[in-house]
Amino acid sequence: MAPALLTAVDSTNHVHLIIGSNPLAGARCSKSLEVGATPILIAPESENVHYGLLKRLEEHKISWLKREFEDNDLKTLGREDVDHVVDAVFVTSGSKTPLAAHISILCRRLRIPVNVTDSQNLSTFTILSTHTTGPLQIGITTSGKGCKLASRIKREIASSLPPNLGDAVERLGTVRRRIWEQDHANEAGLDAEDDDAGQISTFNELINPFDMEAAKARRMRWLSQICEYWPLRRLASITDSDVDAILQAYKAETSHPASFPDTPTLTPSSLDVKKRKGRIILAGSGPGHPDLLTTATLKAINSADLILADKLVPAPVLDLVPRRTPVTIARKFPGNADQAQLELHAAGLAALHEGKTVLRLKQGDPYLYGRGAEEVSFFRQHGFEAVVLPGVTSSLAAPLFARIPVTHRGVSDQVLICTGTGRKGAAPSPPAYLSNQTVVFLMALHRLKELVDSLVGEVTSPERNMVPYPKETPCAVIERASCPDQRVIRTTLEFVVAAVEDEGSRPPGLLVVGWACEVLEKSSSKWTVEEGFKGLDGLDGLEGLGGLGGLGIEGVDGIDVAAGEKLAEGFAIEDGPRPDGLAPIAGAVEVGA
Repeated sequence: MAPALLTAVDSTNHVHLIIGSNPLAGARCSKSLEVGATPILIAPESENVHYGLLKRLEEHKISWLKREFEDNDLKTLGREDVDHVVDAVFVTSGSKTPLAAHISILCRRLRIPVNVTDSQNLSTFTILSTHTTGPLQIGITTSGKGCKLASRIKREIASSLPPNLGDAVERLGTVRRRIWEQDHANEAGLDAEDDDAGQISTFNELINPFDMEAAKARRMRWLSQICEYWPLRRLASITDSDVDAILQAYKAETSHPASFPDTPTLTPSSLDVKKRKGRIILAGSGPGHPDLLTTATLKAINSADLILADKLVPAPVLDLVPRRTPVTIARKFPGNADQAQLELHAAGLAALHEGKTVLRLKQGDPYLYGRGAEEVSFFRQHGFEAVVLPGVTSSLAAPLFARIPVTHRGVSDQVLICTGTGRKGAAPSPPAYLSNQTVVFLMALHRLKELVDSLVGEVTSPERNMVPYPKETPCAVIERASCPDQRVIRTTLEFVVAAVEDEGSRPPGLLVVGWACEVLEKSSSKWTVEEGFKGLDGLDGLEGLGGLGGLGIEGVDGIDVAAGEKLAEGFAIEDGPRPDGLAPIAGAVEVGA
């Protein structure tokens, strides 16, 4: 079968007949209204009318002829300027009825486009599955082989396109029109006359018949340069100022064509350099192991102009930072957290105003006890919208690497993530005990005794009214999860304080409480200690990271690692006083401290 001729039909003010009253008839009416046509519904009043159609009828957007179809409808219900012949017919009642075949034959004789549901033989055209954004339309057809498949293909194509592409098409249309007007004005200038002025110096020059063709060639060259060679995502972000810059460059070249080479003179980078605006990226570095970084975060690490890192971001992650990139490590210690945060804000804002890409590298996930939303709000107030990339949170990864399933059928059907340190260092209220719940406490090991006492009911207060945790409740202390020196202490609430006092502390760490702690590992002693990380050993010999491109994360696109570039080891740390009088951004801080 030969492929169908795909066309785009201007249906403004056309008359479409829709035969039937089912949901498909409603969809056909909606499509007709969408393209500017006038739908006329033909169906007996006795038939059940779909509620979508009823709404359109109540809004007086559809005309309803409450009767059966008549042959003469094809030649009497249309527009006056085409002798009342209708412009298209949609039969929604299916192909198995004699009426569908009869209408199809009549339409073919009158050369009226007809579409019969589920019948390629009776139809002279089919409805494409379309994606529309502004003046851009993309249509997919499977030539009657499967409308559901066409719909899926359309969704796949639409999802791969950059956002705002329709707006870009509109702006490029403006460029095309204004370039044409510029050429036309240049040509019209040859014929311009003014009774009060003398003849221009070029009045008697021979007009080359190829001048108009040369102007057209220049115009096509510029339009092709933009449409063919610019990255599609950059094309989709074209702005009004870009349009003005393009037209200025075109005007300069057409005024002095001999001064410009034949190669394209305008590129996205030449525009972006002039108006480059800094951008801030908040990214989670995961629990510690560099293999647990997302490829989006790794892409940001290798493309940032400045990295502002949390103090607890492990050395193996910082080792991925290229040597050329300065790194500032937060000078957070007890009593200095707020001041350190202000220093990071000041450093990031200064770099953003210089047009740099700043990566705020946070441990775990930016929004899970990481002040991520506060930082987004800060930079938003100063005119910079942050791109936020998720990170693997230690609250879920650490139990996993300690062989603790935080949910398990018949044991735990919910997970609660809490902090052991509230605002200003205060202890938050402990959660109520539920036997079917796993609780993960972050930032709690430095006040472990107070926390455990509040859980088991050793500490009481008038406002406290909760069932205490049984002392035999299993728990685990997981420290430096996914790092080579990971340590897991398995015990119960009765002995966890003594275990940590005896074994010592190895921050950062967290506490997991709940019966899920002994689903896979159960110890008969007061506590057991497991040293070392082997959670990724089973991946040895597998392929490394693939390409980093095509992530489809808006805001990160456009920062790329050069092809073949090897990730550099080590990093640089900025030091010295700030010009705004703040304390030094970073001092001699040991990586991973």
